[in-house]
Amino acid sequence: MLSFAVRKLVYSILVVFGVVTVVFFIMNLLPDPARMMQGQRADLATQTAIRHELGLDLPAWQRYARFVGNVAKGDLGRSFTSNRPVLESIWERFGATATLTISAMIIASVVGVAIGVVSAIRSYTLFDNATMLFALIGISVPAFVMGLLAMLVFGSWLDWLPVSGYMWEGGELHIEYLILPMMVLAFRPVSVIARVTRSSMIEVMSSDYIRTAKAKGAPWKSIVYKHALRNALNPVVTTVSAWLAGLLVGTYFIEYIFNWPGIGLQAFDAIIRSDFPVIQGTVIFSAVIFVTVNFFVDLIYARLDPRVKLG
Repeated sequence: MLSFAVRKLVYSILVVFGVVTVVFFIMNLLPDPARMMQGQRADLATQTAIRHELGLDLPAWQRYARFVGNVAKGDLGRSFTSNRPVLESIWERFGATATLTISAMIIASVVGVAIGVVSAIRSYTLFDNATMLFALIGISVPAFVMGLLAMLVFGSWLDWLPVSGYMWEGGELHIEYLILPMMVLAFRPVSVIARVTRSSMIEVMSSDYIRTAKAKGAPWKSIVYKHALRNALNPVVTTVSAWLAGLLVGTYFIEYIFNWPGIGLQAFDAIIRSDFPVIQGTVIFSAVIFVTVNFFVDLIYARLDPRVKLG
């Protein structure tokens, strides 16, 4: 177990290092930051001073070494627009993103697994066909389209929920602001998790040990939840972990549509303002989060299913 964890940790560090390298070279293909920071009226002396301060007058290999060293220390640079440390501003926004993502994944996991289990038990019935059609629609419709439809129906036509804002306003909790973006964000993962759970359950339910348990007269609930569901969870956990990592770093459109103050909205603002340090910092931070989540999920596999070999 320890050797497996160390090996996965090394792989994770290499992935992050690769992302940092790619980000550095892509950002160096963009226009001169010194000119963009000062605007059209910038004089040459000011641009030269800014380039020296940012280290842009150094050879490429020195700039790369400095950049990697700063990232390793947690220094992602300073924002062009606010002059604040990028990592500090990202951390301030990450709480909002994590709240939205985790709440959406809890809903998606519970509802998706429940639908998948019932669909597997009642496979090829009307309920199964209806839920799988629902899942197909959920997979096919992009999140931003679903968000706009939800705003139109529940915010405009029915006037049930607010369509913009954050749940913490004036130090008070307003949970109604969370419901709509959370449900929109959970819609697609619910569909995927339901389909994966159904397929995995159907495969497990046809196994020899399940038939043996039935022949021995084991209670039906025990067969389904103790034997079948536990052994069918591995692909489900893989799906949930992938969606959790993906949503943590990919809620950009939902946050932008619902004006949710997370790192997605911050990234959109940075792109509009050509704030390169915030853009590259968001990409690197997202890569670290994605790799970290997947690292811990890989360690959980052996606990869920003893058949998994950590080789």
